[in-house]
Amino acid sequence: MSCYNIFLPLLVLSFLLFTFLPGAAHGSKKCYIVYLGAHSHGPTPTSLDLETATYSHYDLLGSVLGSHEKAKEAMIYSYNKHINGFAALLDEDEAAIIAENPNVVSVFVTKKHKLHTTRSWEFLGLHRNDKNSAWPKGRFGENTIIANIDTGVWPESTSFDDTGYGPIPSKWRGGNVCQINNFQSPRKKHCNRKLIGARFFIRTFEAYYGKLDGKLQTARDFVGHGTHTLSTAGGNFVEGASVFAVGNGTAKGGSPRARVAAYKVCWSLQDESDCFGGDILSAIDQAINDGVDIISISIGDQYLVHPEDIFTDEISIGSFHAISNNILFVASGGNDGPTPGTVANVAPWIFTVAASTTDRNFSSTITFGNGQQITGASLFVDLPPNQAFPLILAADGKLANATTRDASLCRRGTLDPAKVRGKIVDCLREGKIKSVSEGLEALDAGARAILVQNQEQNGETTLAEPHIMSGVNYPALDPNAIKGKKPSHPPFHDTATTDISITLPTTVMFSPVHTFFNIKPAPVMASFSSRGPSQIQPSILKPDITAPGTNILAAYSLFASASDILVDGRRGFRFNVLQGTSMSCPHITGVAGLLKTLHPHWSPAAIKSAIMTTATTLDNSNGPIKDAFDDKLANSFAYGSGHVRPNLAIDPGLVYDLHLDDYLNFLCASGYNQQAISALNFNRTFTCKGNHSIDDLNYPSITLPNLKLSPETVTRTLTNVGPPGTYNVTAKVDGCKITVVPNSLTFTKLNEKKTFKVTVQASSVIQSYKYQFGELIWTDGKHRVRSPITIRRRK
Repeated sequence: MSCYNIFLPLLVLSFLLFTFLPGAAHGSKKCYIVYLGAHSHGPTPTSLDLETATYSHYDLLGSVLGSHEKAKEAMIYSYNKHINGFAALLDEDEAAIIAENPNVVSVFVTKKHKLHTTRSWEFLGLHRNDKNSAWPKGRFGENTIIANIDTGVWPESTSFDDTGYGPIPSKWRGGNVCQINNFQSPRKKHCNRKLIGARFFIRTFEAYYGKLDGKLQTARDFVGHGTHTLSTAGGNFVEGASVFAVGNGTAKGGSPRARVAAYKVCWSLQDESDCFGGDILSAIDQAINDGVDIISISIGDQYLVHPEDIFTDEISIGSFHAISNNILFVASGGNDGPTPGTVANVAPWIFTVAASTTDRNFSSTITFGNGQQITGASLFVDLPPNQAFPLILAADGKLANATTRDASLCRRGTLDPAKVRGKIVDCLREGKIKSVSEGLEALDAGARAILVQNQEQNGETTLAEPHIMSGVNYPALDPNAIKGKKPSHPPFHDTATTDISITLPTTVMFSPVHTFFNIKPAPVMASFSSRGPSQIQPSILKPDITAPGTNILAAYSLFASASDILVDGRRGFRFNVLQGTSMSCPHITGVAGLLKTLHPHWSPAAIKSAIMTTATTLDNSNGPIKDAFDDKLANSFAYGSGHVRPNLAIDPGLVYDLHLDDYLNFLCASGYNQQAISALNFNRTFTCKGNHSIDDLNYPSITLPNLKLSPETVTRTLTNVGPPGTYNVTAKVDGCKITVVPNSLTFTKLNEKKTFKVTVQASSVIQSYKYQFGELIWTDGKHRVRSPITIRRRK
């Protein structure tokens, strides 16, 4: 029996459960997070410490609700390990009373967050048998422990096989907890010496939607996203990986010998936003306690607008405590580009990742009836290669009661089978990183295949997706591309008056899908990748870095269909191709794992700095990185410091280091309440002293969004992590005078620190309120330590 037949009954069951889950029957009560900072018991709590912490939470909640018994009934989670706080069902008045308590840092309603390969590692310069590559130098990430907070894991994947692995590292404190059920799998044990732990966190989800069927309460991955991201970060070398017979090669993670652990917090098979913050916070607290080295999370949302929001967001809070426990926290930057100011997960202690292309494409050639040819992205074409089929615009094939806009997007129930049957339907792309539902509507209407045409916001980014039928995604056509013919769909802003009498050529044919390598230019910034500046703190450049995030092939769940459309139960794949900053995030996690193995005593900030300061802003044609949205040059708000280069990150020469006190001083400079800042330090002794500037946070980038014509000076400190040497500096921003003092730094020993000052003075030739981009580079002739400079003149 094939794998998809084994799991089809469960798939149907899941569909029914997730479609008809009851809403939470709690009246006006909502799930609130009560955040209290850090625990006084410190980083190594005993079981008695955990009980005492939970009891204190009952005390606080009971003082408002009237008793410990009522507090226990209302409480969803007690965060009793490293994050001090709890999640509870409260009404607005009860939450307001708790917020008045002087020991409380913040009280807020938990949020719904959304889920934001073979070739990509070669594109990044990693080669298995090259002794100069970061892989052998970093011992393939051996014994680094990577935690992935996502949709769970498919443990049977060969990416997580433990053949050849030694004992689990003693630093792992997660025991043998493996919350994965069998689902007719012959295996009795699902975790091993590679996949060393798997847990699920569901209480907040159930508080909103009701109890989930017990068979589905498992860390097993039903949708594939978690398996894909975890294998990208730390999956084994697996030969023969492909999907639809394309992309054939060896799959592997960035740290292929790392140990991995899965923490499932996302539950719905249909809604990508069903990852509740209360569950995420509990997962982070558990991962910290389990002793992981790196936490990777391809989840987020754009809630942070005001500085105070930094502690009303579960990922921001959890990541702070991860960093406090010397754990690097890597997160996706979001898929809401190309709109400026959309970047998510922007706290300075988070390593925020953007998405860009690689030099490999999965492509099909589209040949229109008039001879015009266009190359599009595709994984699956099952049509005769030399046979033309009738072509119809989706808007022209609509049902009478469907709007032109809905039909153009091939939304459900909009296409008329009498008009569409046997033809290739041209639909507008609706999703930014995933757009496969168009194919379902076309299939149901009897179409032979679909063309998915980009909208303006998609730019030149074309994505190879596992459509339910033959499909090709192509860029929006230039009005003159097909002379005398209509190039694209009616624009949404004027659907009522658009002339639809002019049509595309009447026929089209597709070539078979081919894999092309060494595409130039690459990388190119993906149109969907969220952009800076950060809305919460414009003085911190976000995103931090970019990495491959388009057409990424990695391990997948055999439970899920390739398209993840619930009715698409015909196909189960060991590997799949996905897109998004969800895919670029684990690339950085994997690289960080190599550095953690080679430099186990480096702080999270040192690893982050090494990756950022060795990044490049050039593509493989040696030109500046371009933006797929408008085919113009990208800038730091798209790619942060630039595109990751693992082979240089492994030996950066110098790093900009940061520790807990630096972040607490940053919060002082940001105007946070002194008592709240003190609560974040477990021994409660920290106080804000002296004058601190946000601009002086020892970040590997310099961002001055409020520059005036008078000079502004910032301070940075470099730590030597390489051999002795003298570094000289160059710095440039067009329209600015930049002075660095001293302009030469000599390091005589390892871990020696040197401080310098950078003075920036804008001239009147710079246009007000428009950002300018430049760079500061320290070099000893071998190492090149680059920091982006971003300035905006306000007056």
